[in-house]
Amino acid sequence: MRAHVLIIGAGPAGLTAAYELACAGVTDIIVLEATGQVGGLSRSVNYKGNRIDIGGHRFFSKSDWVMQWWLRMLPLAASSDTANAELEIAYQGMRRRLGESPAARESDERVMLLRRRLSRIYFGGKFFDYPLKANVETALKLGLLRCLALGASYAWAKLFPRRPERTLEDFFINRFGRRLYGQFFKDYTEKVWGLPCSAISAEWGAQRVKSLSIGKALRHALLKPFRRGSVGGSQETSLIERFLYPKYGPGLMWEVTTERLRERGVQILFDAPVKHIEHADGRIRAVRAARPDGTEQRFEAEHFVSTMPVRDLVLGLAPAAPARERELASGLEYRDFVTVGLLYLRLIKPVPDNWIYIQEPGVQVGRLQIFNNWSPYLVRDAETVWVGLEYFCREGDALWSLPDEEMKRLALAEMSKLRLADPADHLDGIVIRMPKAYPGYFGSYAFFDELRRYLDEFPNLFLVGRNGMHRYNNQDHSMLSARRAVEAILAGSSDKSAIWSVNIDDEYHEEASNA
Repeated sequence: MRAHVLIIGAGPAGLTAAYELACAGVTDIIVLEATGQVGGLSRSVNYKGNRIDIGGHRFFSKSDWVMQWWLRMLPLAASSDTANAELEIAYQGMRRRLGESPAARESDERVMLLRRRLSRIYFGGKFFDYPLKANVETALKLGLLRCLALGASYAWAKLFPRRPERTLEDFFINRFGRRLYGQFFKDYTEKVWGLPCSAISAEWGAQRVKSLSIGKALRHALLKPFRRGSVGGSQETSLIERFLYPKYGPGLMWEVTTERLRERGVQILFDAPVKHIEHADGRIRAVRAARPDGTEQRFEAEHFVSTMPVRDLVLGLAPAAPARERELASGLEYRDFVTVGLLYLRLIKPVPDNWIYIQEPGVQVGRLQIFNNWSPYLVRDAETVWVGLEYFCREGDALWSLPDEEMKRLALAEMSKLRLADPADHLDGIVIRMPKAYPGYFGSYAFFDELRRYLDEFPNLFLVGRNGMHRYNNQDHSMLSARRAVEAILAGSSDKSAIWSVNIDDEYHEEASNA
């Protein structure tokens, strides 16, 4: 089979690339998806009418292009929160206008909702703001002596910073001091990555939490009373952050996109993992993908857009890549996770959060999602509570390999231990495993630029997306990388620098500051 452009992967980056190419008049586009569902990490899993958002996806971007793209696919539904003629939303301390009041109705199926953001840290049986705020409430929860010790530690870090800043531990200590790092960052981060922070590149911090610091938190606390309101104008409402969210979870966005692509003649083949990438005379010539019947199918194309993991891409090249590149690719590492969805009749106490970061010792869960608080339409029965427990692990390790029933028992026990839910109120559950959820900033990552240079030498190969670039991108960054790749293809350019520049200087992340 032959295409003009072949796209590997039907996640946000792959589908965005396909849509932008199709809108530009490009025909003969084929998308190969390894699984049976679109969306990648941004898909929604439907379990008996209860939907799971894998990883949690808030729809907010600094990019006007991305925001407009989303709202063209899913118009904003009118509600009490969207009553202003000029709607403005706030997220991570940033504000942006959405334009005129929405015309869509919440009763419509394919709409975007405006939702309130609340994420907190659960530590010592208490909830703390996330990101941490330098305010009276935090001080009272921590206690005077601990606050003094944290302040002294922070002052020491400012006077004697670690230089050069090589590791994630250096990064955190320089911004928060050793004590606060140990209290609120070390254990959670090491739970996520399965490695000590001293073994992880500081580049992860630069991409994910670079704008978060004690200094900014203090400035935020001091200046907050003088800031103008955003939604509605009052000081109180200005502190309520909001984000866009598809009515039935992020998967709705990519399901609608898929329908639009099919209307434009784009072929999307499922259960078609790419196994081999053929090249000759310095260009990619074809890929071979496994098919459900056990055969392999060959696809030729002029241009190739890849979102598949860089490790698999390099190791799948035929003829084989040079020994050095194969060694580096083999050394790239990933972090995987397991989501356990638990349906409860009720929680011990109502919890308004979207996300809760678990800092308690003695439990393996890293983060909780309350899906009711993302969208009430994610839950079949509004009288129940639908919770997702996220466990970070490595594919094949003991936690990953735990049978589903044992995994559910572990999650139930930890919800009880955290005093969040009573096992007697448990109704149902499901286990979902997600491989290669996070590209690792360890292993051979220090030499990733060598791999990038090698792959960029193929003029008709464009790497986009989180795993495609081995970069901890958010959904909007993945879309922007796809846009840059499409621009290069349409211009007949083999320059990939614009693609790699996406997310280099961008401050927005869930871990970014509220300041």
